Amino acid sequence: MPARELQEQLNTLREQLEQNPPLSEAERENLQELMAQIEQELNLENTTQNPSLADGVNLAVERFELEHPAIAGTLRNIVLTLGNIGI
Repeated sequence: MPARELQEQLNTLREQLEQNPPLSEAERENLQELMAQIEQELNLENTTQNPSLADGVNLAVERFELEHPAIAGTLRNIVLTLGNIGI
């Protein structure tokens, strides 16, 4: 089930953030905002397509790719799962 997989990936991302990687306050806030948007989509009973959500996650992947590859990898998995559930 893609929704459960997406929730697991969000949990992984949360765990990575709890390890306090060297992120600026703006980067940390951006990731938390993306996570909140993804969770909001998960909580909707009828998932609506929100392409801007996937675009936002893709931008975050690009931003964290060089300095935080583990976070970027988790974000890539989230993008794939969003695509699998039609977002």
